Parts: sequence; structure tokens; C-alpha cells
Amino acid sequence: MKTLQDSFVLNNGVKIPCVGFGTWQTPDGETAVAAVREALGVGYRHIDTAAAYGNEVSVGEGIRASGLARSEVFVTSKPWNTERGYDKTMAAFEKTVSDLGLDYLDLYLIHWPAAANQFENWQDINLSTWKAMTELYKAGRIRAIGVSNFLLHHLQALMESEVQPMVNQIEFHPGQMQEETLQYCKEHGILVEAWSPLGTGRMLNNETLKTIAGKYKKSVAQLCIRWCLQNGVLPLPKSVTPSRIKENAAVFDFEITAEDMSAINSMAYCGGSGLHPDKIDF
Repeated sequence: MKTLQDSFVLNNGVKIPCVGFGTWQTPDGETAVAAVREALGVGYRHIDTAAAYGNEVSVGEGIRASGLARSEVFVTSKPWNTERGYDKTMAAFEKTVSDLGLDYLDLYLIHWPAAANQFENWQDINLSTWKAMTELYKAGRIRAIGVSNFLLHHLQALMESEVQPMVNQIEFHPGQMQEETLQYCKEHGILVEAWSPLGTGRMLNNETLKTIAGKYKKSVAQLCIRWCLQNGVLPLPKSVTPSRIKENAAVFDFEITAEDMSAINSMAYCGGSGLHPDKIDF
């Protein structure tokens, strides 16, 4: 990977730009419009949003304000947990593309798995949601489909379905690698995306990371983003500050050594959100 436009290739052959611009917690309105426009101006070509972020209308405005052709921007969204199931997912998709002002999505992800702590029939719920997404994919309304926050036992039923997931977007940063899920996804051709690759900012003052970043004359944020890429994971950094949006993109002019990668990979758990897919109540 040498530029923001370089791509991973999904298991259906679709190319996905190697760094995405996240919009979680980005306020709706001009803040979101400006952040997306700035990111695309810097060179990002991959925008990640979700219905639950409440900013899809503004994200769509930001994409249009960039002046880029629709085909040049890879756009991801996700239906919220209240919209699980076949009919609700179909309706949620239509609302999302309408709010974004788009005819199709490049990637659509189940935001969180239905899990046993809330539903006896959690597997059936996930499969009915997946059926809707599969039909939209086969109809050409979505170029790729996947999941978010799925652990192995959530994934296994989907792996036996007609179309297997192409992406699993999980919380992934130094101090929270989710190695078992990462390994399973790599073995089964599922690209892992990293939400909160900076630990929602919690990693920026980590002394180990500050020391290693200093060796490369890079920020901790740049180190974390580069570390994701070198682990074969697609990072989704977010910011609304133009200087940081630009800084987070400057990760292609250095390479972390094998020794430093090992040191970061072996860090003890730290900086996680505490959101566990089998324990959430939302």
C-alpha cells in the first residue's frame, strides 16, 4: 500500500480503498459535510457511515461537495439494531440510500450481531437480516456485503449461507487485536476493518506507542494506522480537524520494523471501549 487510493481486494473481487474515513460521532450538519469534503480533498476515497450515526444526509452532501464522480468514492453504511430482520433491513437500506442521495452502496454491514443475551432465536435473526442483504447484493444495489462486531460463533451460520461475508468491521487497535477473530477472518477470506484504530483517542498517550512512534518521527495516530495496514487490516480513522485528517493520511512514507510490530502486537489489553457483542443491551 503506497497511497490512500491503493486497495484491498474483497473475496468477490471488488476493490476497497485501503484506508477509510470514519464518521462515527461526527455531528450532523456542516461539521460532517466539511469533514467528508476535506477528507476527499486530501485523497481519501472510502467513507464509512451508518444509520445510527445520524449523519447520512450530511455525509452524502459532503461527497457531492467534493466534486468527485460517484464511482470514485467507496461508501459504506449499516442498518441499526432495531432494523434487524428481512423486511426491516430492506426498508432501512432504502432509507439509507435516500438519505445519502445515492443509487447504490459499495458496502453494507450488519452493525451488531443479534446475540443470545437478548434473543433466543439470535441466529435466525442474523440470517434473516443477511438474506435481505444478499438479495440486495444479487440485485446490484450493493457491491459488497459484510458484518460488524461479529465474533466466530456469530459468523459461522453466515459462512454456510449462499453468499459469505466479505468484511468484518471490529474494534481493533494496539491493546485490542481480537486475534482469534482476526485469524478466523483471514483464514476464510474476510477482510477485517478496524473501527476505533486509535482507541477513540485513548491510545494517543500510551507511553509504549509514543516511544515507538518517536523512532519514525511520526505521531501515535500515524503509527496506529500504519500498524493496522501492516497487519492486513483496513483502518477507519476519524477526525473533524483538517490538520489531523491530513496527518492521518500520511502513513505511506515509513514502515514499522518486524521487531516493533511484534512489540505492539504483544501489548496487554488496554484502551478498549468495553463494548462486547454478547453483552451489549442496545
